[in-house]
Amino acid sequence: MVPFGGWDMPLSYEAGTLHEHRTCRSSAVVFDVSHLGTLRVEGSAAFDRLQAAFTNDLRRIEVGRAQYTHLLDDDGSVLDDIIVWWVEAERFDVMPNASNTRRVAEALGADPDCRSDDVTSSRAVLAVQGPQARARLGTLCAAAAAVPRFGVATVTWEPGLDVVVAGTGYTGEDGVEIAVPAAAAPSVWRALLGVGIEPAGLGARDTLRLEAGLPLHGHELGPGITPLQAGLAWVVRWDKGDFRGRAALEAERAAGPQRLLHGLLLEGRRPARAGCEVRVGGTTVGEVTSGNFSPMLERAIALAFLPPALSVGDAVEVVVRGDAISGQVAGLPFVGR
Repeated sequence: MVPFGGWDMPLSYEAGTLHEHRTCRSSAVVFDVSHLGTLRVEGSAAFDRLQAAFTNDLRRIEVGRAQYTHLLDDDGSVLDDIIVWWVEAERFDVMPNASNTRRVAEALGADPDCRSDDVTSSRAVLAVQGPQARARLGTLCAAAAAVPRFGVATVTWEPGLDVVVAGTGYTGEDGVEIAVPAAAAPSVWRALLGVGIEPAGLGARDTLRLEAGLPLHGHELGPGITPLQAGLAWVVRWDKGDFRGRAALEAERAAGPQRLLHGLLLEGRRPARAGCEVRVGGTTVGEVTSGNFSPMLERAIALAFLPPALSVGDAVEVVVRGDAISGQVAGLPFVGR
């Protein structure tokens, strides 16, 4: 168990991170991701409130769908990346990162026609991920297993127990996330393990998302980092109207970002870590934001912000504890589904 975002989180279980990672890629695992926040935004003004706060356009989805979006600061940098579950016509479950729930609640503000309640402590969230996730989940609850990618549905897990299921996740694999009333979470967890879905911890969650090329707030997103720099321009819908940080982001779009997020494949197994220098021809051109050993590729991989002129295949060196390790710029994801 390790501290993470104000929570005690399981780093790994008995089988260890490498086993958990490979099981997610080959079979099915379940993560306890209850540290994610849930802000329940309800009321006649809920849609407009979210539409004005975030970068993506809710008009592109409908009730029963989920959407990835950003909350920006005035300078265009990403205060948080968020999943919005559109549960009912006037109910949205907004899912911030662990430490950002209060910040997102403050950004939404107060409105007599829009209530925003932090319900994080009243539920657990269990993420079932992997190529066999739906088949094994379906033996317990067929309706939960049938929720499509980026779909959202309230389903009956068993008589007297309703759960909210979204076809989302953070591994690059298929699967769902299940919001369960907190009191029922232990029994649901045990049921999932009972059909051969193995437990996985924070360590595997990080190596899986890195192989999938997915950003982590505080590393690839955060102060000074914009969606354009992070390769997430698709999250910004310019035709939706105004949103916080729009003016700064428009200026960056016009000038062109001065750095872009890239993948790096390194020689050998020795991982680079956040902050390691990236060099080209002996000149420092950027730094690693996340790095680790890839259990599937069996070599070191990393993400880094680099000059826009660099492209896939270009040679680089990464300085790891004083040693220059050869590598090359790589396309993302490192490992596909």
